[in-house]
Amino acid sequence: MNREIGVGIVGFGVMGRTHAEAYVAARRSGIACGVRAVFSLEDAAGGAQGNLEAMAAAPDLEGARLTADFDALLADDAIDVVSVCTPTDTHVDLALRALAAGKHVLVEKPVALDAREIERLDAAAASAGRHCLPALCMRFWPAWVWLHDRIRAGDLGAVRSAAFVRAGNPPGWSHEFYSDFSRSGGPLHDLHVHDVDFVHWCFGAPEAVSSAGGPEHVCTLYHFPGGPAPVTAEGGWLAARGFPFRMRYGVEFEDGFAEFDLGAVPELRLFRDGEARAVEVSLASAYHEEVRHFLRVVRGEERARVTLRDAATAARIIAAEAGSAAAGGARTPVPGSVM
Repeated sequence: MNREIGVGIVGFGVMGRTHAEAYVAARRSGIACGVRAVFSLEDAAGGAQGNLEAMAAAPDLEGARLTADFDALLADDAIDVVSVCTPTDTHVDLALRALAAGKHVLVEKPVALDAREIERLDAAAASAGRHCLPALCMRFWPAWVWLHDRIRAGDLGAVRSAAFVRAGNPPGWSHEFYSDFSRSGGPLHDLHVHDVDFVHWCFGAPEAVSSAGGPEHVCTLYHFPGGPAPVTAEGGWLAARGFPFRMRYGVEFEDGFAEFDLGAVPELRLFRDGEARAVEVSLASAYHEEVRHFLRVVRGEERARVTLRDAATAARIIAAEAGSAAAGGARTPVPGSVM
């Protein structure tokens, strides 16, 4: 694709506006793209018209139109890619329709709560000959990319242990949706999924998990055949209102200890040879990096860093964690992908 990439934003809540800003940033960085239309699910359902005001306040979206007609957006030949940023239980249907219309798709996490639905979407993308990527942004967060690269390169030696923590208050918006775990998946799918995917990216899929907790807060030990031990991830929503969002990791290597703490100064430190030093990484937004990568994949300039197969694996791991927690922490196998 050599011409400017036309973009459609599907859903214009918090993440829809985040994606729009990322496409604007991509354009400013020299990638030829532009937001052509924004589809509002609320307006399509006859809901509040607040998205009009939100769109008017969004940066550099002059010329983009707000529409409540999804079919009209898909029929627009000037739109090449769409970002699906609607509630989780609408993702697969909207993405399938976009693929059938010949669009490339970036779909927000979680793609779906059921791995089989994600696999169905993956099959549709392959059949359509279009790219469909899940928006799992930790694969683009600079301090986390740095950690992944250290683990894979082995330049700090083998990993002896790794611990990840992600916790905070429930989202302050769309309460009805997020409180219905049958639709949103709750914090395991909305929040904890980031660390589940990151563990998978760094170490591969675990053969089993042992989890304590429940649907609102879980702590999991991942079991790898011949891999590092222990690897743990804790995630959930906290009842203490006003508690600041916490995102951390601590990874012990044979030759050092890496620590990240969101909001700390510095956020990323490496303890090695009796000294602690700040690690300088890019300050780029993970969301901006994610969208730039998606556009380069569409242009054929990069290979996808994250796939629907990865999203399906994350869903299977989370399902195993939920089963383990319900069984009192029993070691629970993670089913293999059927794709």
